Formats: sequence, C-alpha cells, structure tokens
Amino acid sequence: MIVTLIILLVLIGLSIPVGAALGILGLILDPLYSMLPLTRAIGEIAWQTNNEFLLVAIPLFIMLGEILLRSGLAEKMYNAMSLWLSWLPGGLMHANIAASTLFAATSGSSVATAATVGTVAIPQIKKRRYNESLFLGSLAAGGTLGILIPPSVNLILYGVLTNTSVPALYLAGFLPGLCVALLFMLAIWVACVARPRWSGEKISATWGQRFASLIHLVPPIGIFLLVVGSIYAGVATPTEAAALGVVGALGLAAWARRLTFAMLREALEGAMRTSAMIMLIVIGAAFLNFIMSAAGITELITQTITGLGVSANVMLLVLVIFYLILGCFMETLSLMITTIPIVAPIMMAFGYDGVWLGIVIVILIETALITPPVGLNLFVIQSVRKAGNINSVIIGSLPFVAMLLLMVLILDIFPDLALWLPRVLS
Repeated sequence: MIVTLIILLVLIGLSIPVGAALGILGLILDPLYSMLPLTRAIGEIAWQTNNEFLLVAIPLFIMLGEILLRSGLAEKMYNAMSLWLSWLPGGLMHANIAASTLFAATSGSSVATAATVGTVAIPQIKKRRYNESLFLGSLAAGGTLGILIPPSVNLILYGVLTNTSVPALYLAGFLPGLCVALLFMLAIWVACVARPRWSGEKISATWGQRFASLIHLVPPIGIFLLVVGSIYAGVATPTEAAALGVVGALGLAAWARRLTFAMLREALEGAMRTSAMIMLIVIGAAFLNFIMSAAGITELITQTITGLGVSANVMLLVLVIFYLILGCFMETLSLMITTIPIVAPIMMAFGYDGVWLGIVIVILIETALITPPVGLNLFVIQSVRKAGNINSVIIGSLPFVAMLLLMVLILDIFPDLALWLPRVLS
C-alpha cells in the first residue's frame, strides 16, 4: 500500500494528469505483483466502466449546473437571500452559505456552486467593507455543499463504486448537508460577534421587499423538486431525473431570455470538458482497482488492517487523518475514486453502515476541497476574485474546515442523523 501510494504521488507530482497517472500505476503494479498479463483486460474494463447506465447522470448533472450558471438566475437568488439574512452578524456571508446551499440542491457540483455564488458575491466585499479573508472562505466552504446535498455527482460515484443505493444516499445527505450549512453560519456568527468590524455594512430592506424577492427562489426550488422529487415519486431513476433537470433548466433559461446558441455552446463545452476528465479518472481508477484486486493487494490490505485488533472508533480516526493528508495532494474526484474501493470494505468490516460511510467520506472529501495546496474550491474562488494572494482564501477557509471535522464527530455520535431518512422513507 505504501509503495503504491508513493508511486502515485510521484506520478501526480510530475504533473501527469490524474486519470493517466492511475492507469500508469496499474501498468507498473501488474508485472510487480501478478504472474498473468492483467493489462490485456484494460479494453474490457474501459467498456464496462463507461457502459454503466447510472454514470450517464454525471454529464447530465454537470450540464444542468452549466446551464444554471449561465442563465442569470443565481444573481437574483443571491439578492433574495441577502435581503433575508443580511441583518445577522456576518451579513452577506450568511447569504453566501444559504445561496450555496440552495444552488447545491440543483447543480450537484461543488465547482459550479463556488463559481456561481462567488461571481455574484465577491464584488460586495469592498462595496460593503467585509473582512475579505473570512468572506472568501465562506464562499469556498459554501461551494463544498454541492457534493453533499442531493443531487450530488460524488454520491453517485460512491454508489457505483460500492454498489450502494443512490436514492438512499441522497436521502442520507439531506440532514447532514443542512447541518453543515448551519455549522458554517454558526462559525460566521461567532467570528463576527467576536470581531464586529468583520460584519460589513448591513442592507436595509422592508418586509415588502423581502417577500417580493421570494419569487426568485422559486426556480432553484422548482429544479430541486423536479430532480429529487421525481426520484422519490418513483417516476424516474437518478439518470432520468438528471435529464428532467436539464430540460427544466433549459426552460428556466428560456424564461429568463438567456437561452441562446452561444450560451448553449458554452454550456455544452464546459460539460464535455468536465465529463471527459471525470470519465478518464473513472477508467484509470477502475483499471488500477482491477490490478490491485486480481493481484490480491486489496484483500491483503483489508486483512492486515482488520487483523490489527483496533476499535472501530480508532479506524474512523485513521480514516479522517488519511483523507486529510491525501486531500492536501490529490484532486477530490481522483481521491474518492482511488480510495473508496479499498477504504469502504475495511470500514464495513468494522461494522460501519455503507450509506452512513458514504456521507462521512463525502464530508471528508468536502474538507479536501478547501485544504491547501490542492483544494480545488480555493483556486476556483481565487480565479473568480482575479486579484490578491490565495493565502487570504486559505486562511479564511480554516474555520470551516473545523466545522466539517465537527460534523464527522456529530455523525459518529448520532449516526441516525444520516440513517433516519433512508430508514423511514425507503
């Protein structure tokens, strides 16, 4: 395991694309640990991986996020949130989290969530005199909600990799996702009560203006109900629900008069680039996992760790440290796809529920999104910001990293927070 990890980190350090690095690692391990030429199976593995019907939902959800990103609905949604939440200590930073939560419930993408809300919110930093670092950190952290609150591309990948029900994972993600959002807002509230000058200037609004702004929350809520509601009403699979979401997003873009050939071309190009990157990583990881399983490496690792005689709580602590360390060096999708086939069987052998484990791993993946040096959301917010040093974004994200780790502890103490809805509604 250590040799495998070292080789992988070296390949990534050489700036080799992650999907290619995973495939190369499989080619290296094959002659080292297997007597048979396992590399001949790569064509069959690539076909079987791409032929998984559930994975079709991924490019569809990405396309959904791309359309919403370019439709202009996010700005109106953010303005509505700002009217309702700016009175709290922290002002628009609470709107950052609330808008990210709502957008996450439609796009399923962390990057799309961070980029969309960040584009709308960042001009408010100087205009309203907010503490820049904490404001940027709230945007980076709010973007992480895109992979936990359904619909989520990462939960689909976890379901495919572990043969776990995606509808059950979606149900399990609701309450923890809302709790993470509330913990983020709590961190902002505490920081701004301790340092009132960080709160910025409040926005004055009448109750009439606030109620009138609620109309702008209808489109994202409608998309959420269309996608998730169709799944639990039994009329659509997750893949079919993603397609319905795309149709709904196109309708909203047309309603907002933003549906043009130029916008569609940009959305398609963005979705194709992201989908191609994800599928290359999936193929590379599937080939690597096949090599490791056929050579007996995965089974050896599982038997060795389960034979150590440590408790389940100690293993959970090891899991947290494991993802915190790897999250500093690996992009989140590759981290998830590479580790889950090894980590999930080990944790389930210690008695952890597969659905609960999926939510915990996604929260740890969320943490990786805002931990340097490879925290993807840090770079997204910095690129939207277009000025200054990324250290401001990193420092501002630290309180939210603490909140995500606190959420893992809460789930360990109260596992029904994730398991109650799947048990009641399944």
